[in-house]
Amino acid sequence: MGLYERWCESTKAKDKRKRYWTYVEKDGGRDEIRDGLAETIRSHYDRLERIAEDVDRLGYKVAAEILSEAMPQTAKGRSGDLGEILATELVEEEIGLRVPVRRLRYKDGRNMAMRGDDFIGAGYDVAGEKLWLLKGEAKSNKVLGKATVTSARKVLNRDNGRCTPDSLLFVANRLLESNDPGDNELGRSLRDEVGLKSLRADRIDHMLFTVSGNGPHASLKEDLDATGTNRDHYVVNIHVEDHQDFIAAMYQEAEDLGDD
Repeated sequence: MGLYERWCESTKAKDKRKRYWTYVEKDGGRDEIRDGLAETIRSHYDRLERIAEDVDRLGYKVAAEILSEAMPQTAKGRSGDLGEILATELVEEEIGLRVPVRRLRYKDGRNMAMRGDDFIGAGYDVAGEKLWLLKGEAKSNKVLGKATVTSARKVLNRDNGRCTPDSLLFVANRLLESNDPGDNELGRSLRDEVGLKSLRADRIDHMLFTVSGNGPHASLKEDLDATGTNRDHYVVNIHVEDHQDFIAAMYQEAEDLGDD
């Protein structure tokens, strides 16, 4: 079972190419996923095998210090990062596209937000021939409101709805540095797309992903209703009532590597 299946109850509505998904925590769901989510958070900042090597060489306490240096220490920074992490996991679990680069590993500073698209999903069509992309914007707020939703949609629509060239090139180059031939192939496809811009709009999906303490604000559904039908649209809300406490607790769990 995946993270969301164990953690939340979901409601999913679809109207042609528009999908509206809402998630609410199950009773006991948080306890069910606590350890796994902590490990997932770690994996977005560093490779788990590298963390394990630090533990073997230096012990748990020093390894935890190294990991902590990569993680944001401000409430705002943690909120934004966790939004991107949860969005990435949802795309891979529920849609089946890869988010092939864990971009939080490449931040200029642990408390700084990264520029560019929040997350990019990538893969190929059913025949395995044509490139397919998903452009995503993630928002994490104690109280979600219309201004945040409007701002996120504006970002999704920029560059004529395409993934921004710098974001796409960043992902492409990381994949081309991989030792995996499949990564190299996808990286080459993405790099070609930066130059050719050959993908039609109907092969570049959009996702507006939100995590909030007040649940799905009415503006989310209004925003989805106002979108066009030339691509697949996903509008998602994860309702976590104690939003800020949840984030603080999960980062504390992620930074604690244990002592044995």
